[in-house]
Amino acid sequence: MPPVILLHGWQDTGDTFQFLVDAFREDWPLVAPDWRGFGRSGCSQNGYWFPDYYADLEAVIDWVSPQAPVALVGHSMGGNIASLYAGFRPQRVRCLANLEGFGLPRTPPTHVLATTRKWLDQVKTVPPLKDYESFEQLAGIIAFRYPRFPAARTEFIARAWAAQTPNGRVRLLGDSRHRWVSPVIYRREETEAVWRHIEAPVLLLLGEASEFLQNLGADGTDAAFKALIPQIETARIPGAGHMLHIEKPELVAPIVENFLSVHRLTATCI
Repeated sequence: MPPVILLHGWQDTGDTFQFLVDAFREDWPLVAPDWRGFGRSGCSQNGYWFPDYYADLEAVIDWVSPQAPVALVGHSMGGNIASLYAGFRPQRVRCLANLEGFGLPRTPPTHVLATTRKWLDQVKTVPPLKDYESFEQLAGIIAFRYPRFPAARTEFIARAWAAQTPNGRVRLLGDSRHRWVSPVIYRREETEAVWRHIEAPVLLLLGEASEFLQNLGADGTDAAFKALIPQIETARIPGAGHMLHIEKPELVAPIVENFLSVHRLTATCI
């Protein structure tokens, strides 16, 4: 059976899917890469663009499952990349569990002026990522910024998001260029046009306390998603915000695992 590919979100790493994996009943074959410029993957000197992530995902799929379509589980940015890829390459995706990867709010064309000016200033410098005295200090900051994270998980997350430097301090992993604004304006109309070409079954998981879904307005309703992707099913996780795979893995895992089981690839399908 081809592995399930777990795709993390912005400023995250593949490591933090561990809580979800621990809550699975079955021992699934899994691959959880770090996107370029995040975690322990290499950095790009020229910034980061979504087409590069599509190519990176295709390279992973070609490597782990060159013949059979794969199951994707993506969170946030990873879910957005996965859903767009499923539209670009519908024959390569068997099913998609999308955790809060519902796209961004519509962007007025006038935003291009201010964001491009800011980007032109930012590309002249590469600000260093912040460092900390210890993993314990970073874990405390994570607990403060993400109050829904169970306390027992914050040190694991700190060690997933950072590494110790030769001088003994702890520095966040990843490339600070990710913090540049993008001069490419997000056009939801284009995203929706790609979503219409998804053929795979899609499970959209949303946190009932999501900090971002409400920003979509009418675009964030079940009816809006269904109109674009008729084969989509939606589930909401009570007590969870945007980081639902860390906050409530015990609730997310059974739903995701049942979805994967229903759409499992059998030998006769290969």
